[in-house]
Amino acid sequence: MRRTKLHGLRWEMRHQFNQFSLVLIAIFMVSCAAAVPPARIGEYVSSWRQVGREAFTKIDQRPVQAGLVMVSDTAEPGAAPSLPEEALARLGESLQRDLGRAIPVAITEIISADRIKPQPQGDWAQFAELGQQHGFDYLAVVIVSSTEQEYPVTLSLGLTRHAQPGFRRDNWSLLEFALLDLKQHQILAQAEGRGWATLDRPSAPGINQWYPAISLRPQDERRIWPPTYVGAPNTLRVVSFEQAAQRLVLKLHNSWRGV
Repeated sequence: MRRTKLHGLRWEMRHQFNQFSLVLIAIFMVSCAAAVPPARIGEYVSSWRQVGREAFTKIDQRPVQAGLVMVSDTAEPGAAPSLPEEALARLGESLQRDLGRAIPVAITEIISADRIKPQPQGDWAQFAELGQQHGFDYLAVVIVSSTEQEYPVTLSLGLTRHAQPGFRRDNWSLLEFALLDLKQHQILAQAEGRGWATLDRPSAPGINQWYPAISLRPQDERRIWPPTYVGAPNTLRVVSFEQAAQRLVLKLHNSWRGV
């Protein structure tokens, strides 16, 4: 009897310890997601130029007509590869549509950011020149960055007991938005959206029934299957940035309405 009680006590303590460990892991993952990747917008525009919502509301004609500049940033050490051009263009088109629903801005053109480069304290002049070239007094700038880590895992194969060696790749994405008033040299609105997703893939292609597979983070039962094994990392980044875009638009929407 005593041995049974002791065994039960040990089991309960172990169960509580496991639960506590899971809580710590969850807290750690959330804190990591909040800090990775680091903010990059300060390398493009200085934060001291931000004046807030009050200046935005004083603009006579709203929605303001603006050009959208999508800047793919990979200058930070450890940055993930940039999105393919086609995927970046689709992301820009999605934001062109959704930003106007969040704040009173009308994106009428997506402008190439080929000449935009990061500087230690930001460089307002390059955006002013870009706006002048395209006839805009306002620019909506989005800095696109992400980071990844990959590590070996054992992947289960469906409902069977078989397993396959493979890799797990975590992607953390960041979209940083700033609405620039080029005439008044100030930032009218600013927000960020973060996303994350995980790719599981076997060490070799061929298990198409289950892998590669992408899951959303934190825990989400939905699964996304990339169309190809080779292109799975790019699909991972696309999915992660889609999550970041949704959060960015929601933050702008809530900020404008004072939520």
